[in-house]
Amino acid sequence: MKYVRFERPDGPCWGVIKGEDVLTLSKPPYDGLDYDGGRLPLRQCRLLAPCEPTKIVCVGKNYSEHAREMGSEPPGFPILFLKGINTLNRPDGAVRRPGFVERLDYEGELGVVIRRRAKDVKAESFADYVLGYTCLNDVTARDVQQHDGQWTRGKTMDGFCPIGPWVTDEVEPGALKLVTRLNGKTVQRGDTADFITMVPQLIAFITASMTLEPGDVVATGTPAGVGPMIPGDVVEVEIEGIGILKNQVI
Repeated sequence: MKYVRFERPDGPCWGVIKGEDVLTLSKPPYDGLDYDGGRLPLRQCRLLAPCEPTKIVCVGKNYSEHAREMGSEPPGFPILFLKGINTLNRPDGAVRRPGFVERLDYEGELGVVIRRRAKDVKAESFADYVLGYTCLNDVTARDVQQHDGQWTRGKTMDGFCPIGPWVTDEVEPGALKLVTRLNGKTVQRGDTADFITMVPQLIAFITASMTLEPGDVVATGTPAGVGPMIPGDVVEVEIEGIGILKNQVI
């Protein structure tokens, strides 16, 4: 299934995509589907980020070639950092570059959305805790990150985590092709088969230290080819079997 969140006059609503339409739900799909009888064309929906996380847990340097392009050898264990929920941005939402930021980078990634509380999860049981997968752009103020010597401010500015356009449980995370395009030109090309740490092991590693809640997101790392964006640029993150996340920089 493909799950979406979208705006309607009475507030955000969850739905399930059925063909060209959205069947609306009375509550989030984490505990099962509760259809409320509504149906409307997907093309008429203004989509929101397809989850409501309490936190976004990100994995740094999960592709060997990206680690090397950042000037280091691949790490021997997952490197974790957090993005605040203020970074959450919708599909087609504008990514605003603050005036003091000199270099704003794209980082296309696979996002994993959690469906139920997860603590001390065994790798072989990870799928029981996953609602599905989505596209994500870990937008980064690279000059700020380098200036600060740590990642919080450069990664956690408002709107720096577009997610979407939906969450799907119709793919397996082990071998998905990922492409990032900047103004129509391919700038990143990766495959989740090349992860240093695969999704089951990531979920086990993360939940050994912290509890993941329904709607939380795990950003699994970006392939080589990260680079700058400027106002007016359009960036697309496309993942096989999921869809295309498209945002403009302003």
